[in-house]
Amino acid sequence: MHSSNHIIKFADDTTVVDLISKDDESAYREEVQELVSWFKVNNLHLNADKTKEMVVDFRRARRDHAPLTINGSSVEIDKNTKFLYVHLAENLTWTLNSSSNY
Repeated sequence: MHSSNHIIKFADDTTVVDLISKDDESAYREEVQELVSWFKVNNLHLNADKTKEMVVDFRRARRDHAPLTINGSSVEIDKNTKFLYVHLAENLTWTLNSSSNY
């Protein structure tokens, strides 16, 4: 695993967190492909249709993020997600989490 990558496992969910610097997404993309291979070798099913990606980008001039693909399927990019009962938005504000009803 690349030093900028972190894998978080909870129940049947797997989360990959990566810090991409200098526009080099290669470590992140390689980690995802290694995870896909690990799932296959261990006879586990990775449902690409349920897989989501959220990009947090604080640069002034945001660039388009090339879609991630898993087994030939493009992964949907979400502007917000729920992670361990916390609502996260791509701008990392607490607004979405504060207004959510649990």
